[in-house]
Amino acid sequence: MADFKGGKLLAVIGDEDTCTGFLLGGVGEMDAKRQPNFLVVRKETAVSDIEESFKAFLTRTDIAIILINQNIAEMIRHLVDAHDKPTPAILEIPSKDHPYDPSKDGILRRARGMFNAEDFR
Repeated sequence: MADFKGGKLLAVIGDEDTCTGFLLGGVGEMDAKRQPNFLVVRKETAVSDIEESFKAFLTRTDIAIILINQNIAEMIRHLVDAHDKPTPAILEIPSKDHPYDPSKDGILRRARGMFNAEDFR
């Protein structure tokens, strides 16, 4: 059996379907303070709650990647775009009701600025 002591986690900020899928896949965890590594965002969830959860995930040393539905990332775009550290990495993902739009993805926009067409010839 593998030893996962000191391993890193995924965090998820998403709608109910997204979070349920990842939780069924086994990503759900609680830290020592009994704080989960996911936030289910519903219609009544305040933007301030999303911001608070996002900021908390950024400071947790046990989280390596934050998966966030792109439509939810749009609600806190100022925080997502301000994050400039390599970990945790922030990955914007589609949801069932909101398809992925690459033009809104902050990481993809930054990566596009790093390369030009000549780099791929």
